[in-house]
Amino acid sequence: MSKNARVSLIIVAVVAVVVAGFLLFNRNSSTTAAPRSADGKVTVVEYLDLECPSCRAAYPGVEKLKTEYGDRVTFTIRHFPIPSHRNAELAAVAVEAAGAQGKRDEIFKVMFESQQEWGGQQTSQRSVFVGFAQQLGLDVAAFEKALDDAKLREQVLNERSEGSKAGVTGTPTFFINGTKFSGAPSYDNLKAAIDRELS
Repeated sequence: MSKNARVSLIIVAVVAVVVAGFLLFNRNSSTTAAPRSADGKVTVVEYLDLECPSCRAAYPGVEKLKTEYGDRVTFTIRHFPIPSHRNAELAAVAVEAAGAQGKRDEIFKVMFESQQEWGGQQTSQRSVFVGFAQQLGLDVAAFEKALDDAKLREQVLNERSEGSKAGVTGTPTFFINGTKFSGAPSYDNLKAAIDRELS
């Protein structure tokens, strides 16, 4: 075999190995629903307003993502009650009051599922939120006391202030690993952004 023929064969073999490796890598990465990063961790922080229809629209997708990613992605909620929403601040306090009794996730679900009934009202919806507490089997007296707790209200307002400093101007606003997410907060868009961080 001539020297040129040997060189040609070596080049062909090297190219074949590179192409095979590339195809194998692409096949593996495309079949992984949520690729794992080096440390396997991503943090998603959502600033939301419980009276905001866009937050309600984003809620099912966020819940689906929580289920799909499990402990690889940490989802954190921060309150950002918009002042023009009459009951948003009290709703946030109600969530924290329910959280003190271990029912934070449950009351979030009820709040969003019934938002069209209580949201947009110009009168206090306190009695509605107390009804949610009864529905969830909470200690209603403790819940009502917590609704008047200045510390819980301060916690909610501090989260809003923290959001404003971070550049939050509306809800929902997401930060993925500290970077503000831009674009419509749909399930597909958020999933794509999380996958980029994990890969």
